[in-house]
Amino acid sequence: MAWLYAEYIADELLRTGRLIPVSTLEFRAGRDTLALTIYLSDAAGELSGIRVVSQLDEWLSLTAYGHPWRDWVHTRFLQLGEEARERGAGEDPDLELARAAWTWLDRTELFATNLEAGLPAQPGGLDENARVWTPAWQLGLPLGHLAMHLF
Repeated sequence: MAWLYAEYIADELLRTGRLIPVSTLEFRAGRDTLALTIYLSDAAGELSGIRVVSQLDEWLSLTAYGHPWRDWVHTRFLQLGEEARERGAGEDPDLELARAAWTWLDRTELFATNLEAGLPAQPGGLDENARVWTPAWQLGLPLGHLAMHLF
């Protein structure tokens, strides 16, 4: 149930921000990236409505530009898997859903604006016509981050 709740929170944050149409793969990338951030940052395993607002700052820092988000995701998956083995429990259904979302995010590439081309070191700013194939999670991170700012 924790994964579904994380996915619901991510969906609401992105819908509220109205950054991108809901029916697009880009929206799915943002939702899944944000849901993974929410789910994997919940160390106590107790996502609750009251804590959502108090955790926005943590989620913002995890999705900030330059944060090693991909490495953090791998580390959290290892930790959660180890905790499940120590408890002697089988595979957690929430963890399976999170892993499936990660597999899609990591293996799917979307044709999107080259965000790297608009870094401050580049003269002229962002060229929105410069497109590259980008892993879905790399597109989802800034979408999720911006959606939280707009919330």
